[in-house]
Amino acid sequence: MNWSGLENLLSGVNKYSTAFGRIWLSMVFVFRVMVFVVAAQRVWGDESKDFVCNTKQPGCNNVCYDHIFPISHIRLWALQLIFVTCPSLMVMAHVKYREGKDRKYMAVHQGSHLYANPGKKRGGLWWTYLVSLVFKAGFDTSFLYILYRIYHGYDLPKLSKCSLAPCPNTVDCFISRPTEKKIFMLFMVVSSAICILMCLLEMIYLIGKRILKVINIRNENQRVYRRADPTLAESQLSLSKREKTEGRQKTTLL
Repeated sequence: MNWSGLENLLSGVNKYSTAFGRIWLSMVFVFRVMVFVVAAQRVWGDESKDFVCNTKQPGCNNVCYDHIFPISHIRLWALQLIFVTCPSLMVMAHVKYREGKDRKYMAVHQGSHLYANPGKKRGGLWWTYLVSLVFKAGFDTSFLYILYRIYHGYDLPKLSKCSLAPCPNTVDCFISRPTEKKIFMLFMVVSSAICILMCLLEMIYLIGKRILKVINIRNENQRVYRRADPTLAESQLSLSKREKTEGRQKTTLL
């Protein structure tokens, strides 16, 4: 697969991302895609060829290999990277839709713009960006869970037992370079967890920023309403004076 083409395509998302989104994109392509392409594929290249069981029974090696490795780590990580990067295309597609809509509006209304900045996260684009973050964090979490369930943890044992037919009895099976593969697997797991954390922090940032904006708008509207209605301020002032007077009368009676 041409990962550089995908990187060039997704690098345009940086223009519409927050600081957390830029860190996420750097993590994906520097610590995951590059490690996957440069090192991990070579480490797992001999996965099937160098898998050995201490028997010469025909078919035993293949059956035990399929039982111990239901799906290759490399293929699982390739699927994970594809699924994780695809939600970012939703944001780019929405921005392109806005730009096309803005061009049509300009042609009809003699140069006036429908959007001051089509890439600004407002309205529907804000929701599209938030949904893309949910999908990215969800896909990463799902693949980490699948990896954990298939291999019963994030470990590669140096010795595995297999007693499936046509093996004559319980045989010992060995994989090549288990320690090196375990290190790469833990690296990919940790980098995926950091990407999930970046997505969660970005969601909290976006939602918190939106809540603060709504609160500021509401406070500003209240200030404008009070300035526009002077009788309201007078009534509040008279009410406070009346309360003070009643309080003094009660004190006098006591």
